[in-house]
Amino acid sequence: MSGSVNKAIIIGNLGKDPDVRTTQDGKQIVTLSVATSDSWKDRQTGERREKVEWHRAVIFNEHLGKVAADYLRKGSKVYLEGSLQTRKWTDQAGVEKYATEIVLQAFNGTLVLLDGKKEVHGGEQGYGSAQPGAYSAQSSGPMDEDEIPF
Repeated sequence: MSGSVNKAIIIGNLGKDPDVRTTQDGKQIVTLSVATSDSWKDRQTGERREKVEWHRAVIFNEHLGKVAADYLRKGSKVYLEGSLQTRKWTDQAGVEKYATEIVLQAFNGTLVLLDGKKEVHGGEQGYGSAQPGAYSAQSSGPMDEDEIPF
């Protein structure tokens, strides 16, 4: 289908350390549990209220996965950009289960560490964007000679 976009962007904090797994063929998969929150003042009581949403992010990109595994810990603030994908499986009791995840694929996705102490530009050919005091990594795959910006 042309003319459609599947892009998810979140800024939040990790609820636990990254989960790093290795497939049988040696590829690394990193899973993140990220919390985002919304807060407001209750009109009736005047109390501050907060609602937390949990998001699961899966990194299949080798470079971004290494950055996540090396630098992220529980509580780290991150910016994630990827696509939404829903997985379906049947559990041991025969019940169908679904999970929607933010996926950072091998050639698409962005991870920015927002509370880091050093500034480094990462990704392919030095591409990526960093804010002061943040580590940034972005990968969009290899470039053709026609795409070189000079």
